[in-house]
Amino acid sequence: MKQGLFTIRENAPLTGRVSLLRLAGDCSGITAPGQFADVQLPGLFLRRPFSVCDWEEGSLTLLYEAVGKGTELLRSLPVGTELDVLTGLGNGFTLDDAGDSPLLIGGGTGVSPLYGLAKAFLARGLRPRVILGFRRREEMVFWERFAALGLPPTVTTEDGSFGIRGFVTEAMDLPHSSVYACGPEAMLRAVAKTSDKPGQLSFDRRMGCGFGACMGCTMATTQGPKRVCKDGPVFRKEDILW
Repeated sequence: MKQGLFTIRENAPLTGRVSLLRLAGDCSGITAPGQFADVQLPGLFLRRPFSVCDWEEGSLTLLYEAVGKGTELLRSLPVGTELDVLTGLGNGFTLDDAGDSPLLIGGGTGVSPLYGLAKAFLARGLRPRVILGFRRREEMVFWERFAALGLPPTVTTEDGSFGIRGFVTEAMDLPHSSVYACGPEAMLRAVAKTSDKPGQLSFDRRMGCGFGACMGCTMATTQGPKRVCKDGPVFRKEDILW
């Protein structure tokens, strides 16, 4: 974990509720795709956690959805605002057991950590398949950025307004050696039950502290209770007790 001041370089809406936040600062604390950052917002006591979407030296990209007081405030902050940010939090994805055809599945803003994961696989010479699921066409985000990486995703929409009609599981007949997913827990559960391959799932739970002290994000696993912020947010799908 590393703490530092980051400056907003871009804070732009992508859809009616989802925005892209690009920050300038020290990203050396980030060591793996799937980790998260904890952002202190002006006037609010608790930090807000966000999955790391992408990072490089001096630049951090996050996606966030305006769903409450904190994220609504964040959306209003102008370029140039300085924010206190904890980086390198949590355990991210591991790539060593992916096999030769990993499958990446994102639902809604759960596409965020999968973008950095996709880039990590490409750096290793692997070309993962990608499935992205959304409620409707108007809520689609980042699908064109995966395509720009040379990984055109299969897109599903619940209302059929784009791509395959239905949930991400409708497209999971693609051959794969492993599965990596992030999104709503109902989606993660369906993905885990649909694929018989090994995999890793990234969970999004309400967090009080972000580093394991408050126990507010505890979930049940085969190894006993685990904290999403400290022991996760990424877990082996075989270890989750649904």
